[in-house]
Amino acid sequence: MNLANKLTIFRIILVPLMVIVAIINPSGSLLGISTTFWIMGIIFIIASITDKLDGYIARSRNQITTFGKFLDPIADKILVLTAMIIFVEYDKLPAWIPIIVAFREFLVSGFRLVASQKGGQVIAASVWGKLKTVTQMIALVLMFIDSYSYGYFITNPIDNMGLKILNIITFIMMTISVIATIFSGYDYIKNGKDLFKEDSN
Repeated sequence: MNLANKLTIFRIILVPLMVIVAIINPSGSLLGISTTFWIMGIIFIIASITDKLDGYIARSRNQITTFGKFLDPIADKILVLTAMIIFVEYDKLPAWIPIIVAFREFLVSGFRLVASQKGGQVIAASVWGKLKTVTQMIALVLMFIDSYSYGYFITNPIDNMGLKILNIITFIMMTISVIATIFSGYDYIKNGKDLFKEDSN
């Protein structure tokens, strides 16, 4: 249980804290909707920082473990999907977006499982996967800061120019992340299709 793995576990622990904030203040009546999302946003940002930090520590200290390889990607998926589901609950994000993300993650996990059974074959991560991760995190952080819905400006005019710009940027980042998620999933299907060929033996 090295430092990198402890940070990964800490990231998982932060997820239910974020959910608790949403549960105790579902309509923003207790703390106000903006304050509620600022608190959840801070928790999300801290969790996101540990995601980068644990990977750096594991590589720099040569502390890469099987436990870390197993838990780190799971922690990332739990964090992202939990944040998205919270936004759906608050009517700030359409449900089809986390559905696409979850579908892609299950697909990738399935391919990795088959690859491990085929002698540990590696399917290289594409640029789409990296773009997905970066834009996804940026979009979610902006959504915690933004007090309006994803794409709110399309159907509801916002008088404050700063909020309007923030909302537009949030919309663009989330849209790019969804596109990257779809293409990333397609890359896994394209590059991993040979895994399903039966051995001649």
